[in-house]
Amino acid sequence: MADAAETLFADLKRNARGQPLYLRLRRVIEDAVDGGLLGPGDALPSERDIALQADISRVTVRKAVSDLVKSGVLVQRHGSGTFVAPRVERVEQSLSRLTSFTEDMARRGKTVRSQWLDRGVFAPSPDEMMVLGLSAKELVVRMARLRIADGTPLAIERACLSASMLPDPERIGSSLYAALEETGYRPVRAVQRISAANLTGQDAELLEVPPGSAGLRIERISYLASGRVVEFTRSIYRGDAYDFVAELRLSGPAENDGASA
Repeated sequence: MADAAETLFADLKRNARGQPLYLRLRRVIEDAVDGGLLGPGDALPSERDIALQADISRVTVRKAVSDLVKSGVLVQRHGSGTFVAPRVERVEQSLSRLTSFTEDMARRGKTVRSQWLDRGVFAPSPDEMMVLGLSAKELVVRMARLRIADGTPLAIERACLSASMLPDPERIGSSLYAALEETGYRPVRAVQRISAANLTGQDAELLEVPPGSAGLRIERISYLASGRVVEFTRSIYRGDAYDFVAELRLSGPAENDGASA
C-alpha cells in the first residue's frame, strides 16, 4: 500500500480544482477502491501518513475518512486502523414465492448459518394476541436470530407464533419452516409489508454496517390454507445486500371492468 499511497496522494493539492480538499481526498480513495487499486480488506495508511504524503492537515484526512466510513466504503477497527470494507454480493429475492431464508440461500449455493439472539415461550403481548388470534391464556414462541450467508450478516429476524404450533422452540434448526412442516403447520401464503429504514444501534452493529446505513424493514404475516395465521415476523435487512423483485402483469379487460365497478 505504501507505493500506491504515494501515487494516490502526492499531487492531491495540485489537482484539487477548487474543491474542498477533504472532498478531493474522498474521491481519490473512492476511485482507488472502484478501480481495484485498493481491494477489500486492504489497510489505509494512518491519518498522519496520509497527511504527510498529501501535504494536508490531519483534520482534512479525518473528515474524508469519516465520510467514507459512514457511506460504507471503509471500516474502522478499534486498535487496528482503517480498512477497505468487504464487498457484499447483492441478493435478488422474488416477492412471488414464499420460501424460508435457508431455502432461498441454499438455491444460490450459499453456506447459511444463524446466530440465535433469543428464543423461548412467553405470555403473548396485546399485539401478538391480535395478529395471531390468541387468547390471553395461550402462549407464544418468540425467536430472534441473525441470518448469515457465506460469512456475511444479511438480516435480523424477530418472529412469533402460537406455542400450540411449535411447543418447543429448541426444535428449530436452520429453518423455521422446516420445523413447522414437521408439526404440520407450514404456511402456504403470506402478506409482506416492506418499508425503508435507517439501521442504528444494535441492529447496525449486528449487521456490521455503519450507523445510519440504509436498510429494509419487512413485516410478514403467514397463513395456513385454512386462513389461520401461523407466524408474525419483523425483519431488518441490509439495504446494500438485497434487491426484492416482483413480477407485474397487465390486468385484462374483465379485471379492469371489475375494478371500476
